[in-house]
Amino acid sequence: MEITALKDYELEKYITDIMLDVGVPAHLKGYHYLRDAILLTGRNMEVVTSVTKLLYPTIARRFKTTDQKVERAIRNAIEVSWSRGNTKTFEKMFGYSAVSGRTRPTNSEYIARIADKVRLDVKAM
Repeated sequence: MEITALKDYELEKYITDIMLDVGVPAHLKGYHYLRDAILLTGRNMEVVTSVTKLLYPTIARRFKTTDQKVERAIRNAIEVSWSRGNTKTFEKMFGYSAVSGRTRPTNSEYIARIADKVRLDVKAM
């Protein structure tokens, strides 16, 4: 099954489940921006190669804010999940975690890895 075959709400729900498992708190603005970023990247992986020119401006327009605020909010959500999130899930998904002493993944690495997982999981359905 292709990712385009899923309805938006089904895909959003699946992405939300992954984000909550990783430990992204739902009360942060970055949570909503991150979910949209993963959704957009899952549908078109090319978007993640140009986060500052394509991804952040698209999300900023959707939420009526600035690119800089989107980038900062996503970075904050990732930092929070990295420091407080589920270590086992990070190890499984990224191959490392905060416990192993590595620094957190960049915004684009984080988005790309989760989007890739979503795409592969949907194809396996």
